Amino acid sequence: MTPWTHLDTAIIPNGGGELKLSRRGDEFSIRLSGIRGELMNSRVFGSEQALADLGCERFKTTANARVLVGGLGMGYTLAAALNTVSDSSTVTVAELIPEVVKWNQGELGNCAGRPLDDMRSRVYLGDVADLFDNKPASFDAILLDVDNGPEGLTQSDNHWLYSLDGLKAIYQTLSSEGRLAIWSAGPDSLFVTRLKKAKFNVSVRTVRARAGKGSRHTIFLAQKGLAIF
Repeated sequence: MTPWTHLDTAIIPNGGGELKLSRRGDEFSIRLSGIRGELMNSRVFGSEQALADLGCERFKTTANARVLVGGLGMGYTLAAALNTVSDSSTVTVAELIPEVVKWNQGELGNCAGRPLDDMRSRVYLGDVADLFDNKPASFDAILLDVDNGPEGLTQSDNHWLYSLDGLKAIYQTLSSEGRLAIWSAGPDSLFVTRLKKAKFNVSVRTVRARAGKGSRHTIFLAQKGLAIF
């Protein structure tokens, strides 16, 4: 079997550990140092695409739709969002780690079809939570793939994002009929209750890591102003 080749290492801010990018043939892997192991693999991206498909489905024909993606990863959610929304829309991706942006601008970007090269893409280099701090309605859809979701946090800095205060701040940042979609490694009934307390209408979907197979992941859909059917 072809061995993995280490390509680069990135330090996660605030003592979050190290990310390591590796390649084996045309397959890429991003691993978190320590016991967590592999976070992302370029051959397993079905649930990341589903996050964008479900989060952006209401805005396929909306002119000038504004979408925010929290977490660039390997670019699959960004690419799916761009493939869903109209040509006049913009999709901003917030990424905390500069090296992850650099990796996607390089060979890794080919896996998802180089979505950063799309004229509708914008990059915000920093914590996505900063975009929810007392901001007016700025986005029609917000897609969050940060950490392992509300129940499987690996970074303590992400707790606010999934707290009631964080969800209320996100609610204010959405347009009047905006939608929040959150990727999670698994279900979390307490988080559903928290979303409802933040005034969202909520639906929970189970999706597969690969088309029709692989691990089951959870997408929380939180709608502002409308019921979800």
